[in-house]
Amino acid sequence: MARELGIPLHTVDFSAEYRSRVFSLFLAELRAGRTPNPDVLCNREIKFGDCLAHARRLGAARLVTGHYARIAHEAAGPALLKGVDPSKDQSYFLHAVPREQFAPVDMPLGTMHKREVRDLARSAGLPVFDKPDSTGICFIGERPFREFLRQHLLDEPGPIVSAQGQRLGTHPGLHHFTLGQRGGIGLGGRREASGAAWYVAAKRESDKALIVVQGKDHPLLETRHVTTERVNWLEGVPPQAGTACHVKLRYRQEDQPATVATRPDGGCDLALAEPQRAVTPGQSAVLYRGERCLGGGVIAQTTI
Repeated sequence: MARELGIPLHTVDFSAEYRSRVFSLFLAELRAGRTPNPDVLCNREIKFGDCLAHARRLGAARLVTGHYARIAHEAAGPALLKGVDPSKDQSYFLHAVPREQFAPVDMPLGTMHKREVRDLARSAGLPVFDKPDSTGICFIGERPFREFLRQHLLDEPGPIVSAQGQRLGTHPGLHHFTLGQRGGIGLGGRREASGAAWYVAAKRESDKALIVVQGKDHPLLETRHVTTERVNWLEGVPPQAGTACHVKLRYRQEDQPATVATRPDGGCDLALAEPQRAVTPGQSAVLYRGERCLGGGVIAQTTI
């Protein structure tokens, strides 16, 4: 592509930094029974950390990326906005980047829909105009996730237990499961149970138990209150207690109305207007006011 466009290409290897500051934390979170989001860490640590620093060493004045989000350069400082294409918006993955790191950044694709980007590439004669969208976790590729994890984490089998305490089977390790998961639990139809599907409702570290319930609308899958770790605020000062906002509790989720209260430790407490299903510690709660991303933090605890 650099040859096609007649621009110089520099390459730099950040794999060691990725292993030490993204992948190692990803594994540590899985060992702790949580479900981490490595894309959030990669943006903070590598793309807008090491990569931005390297660009500055090369003498670059701006860093232009292909993220589907927007940076508004305002008098008070840069603001992170949603991309105009709601199906591709990536602001969720950018919430942990320190605000000042966005000052030299531009994201031109954030003003476009994906089909427009492909049309531009096609009209310019670029051979990547129909390149498939990237999906999944970048460092795993097309391999099955469970097979990949077994190369890095030892299986620690434990009991599969119903909400009533009945032992139903054995699982290979809590790190293979996430809250709300249906497939891959290994429980078929049981004579003493209804025919409804089984879902992961909780993980119990004390005895490595996987707690499961039947039916996607089971009350134990619902959350009304969310506690986060330290929040990276992108709008200067944190909001006042009781401030109304919207929150995404996972990527591609519709924005959910909530009220927010900050805590002295830098985290925040969110009261959701409506109960949400399978809110998962280790994922991120990202706050919005309209199209503006206010910031976000890792989900630490949830309560019904």
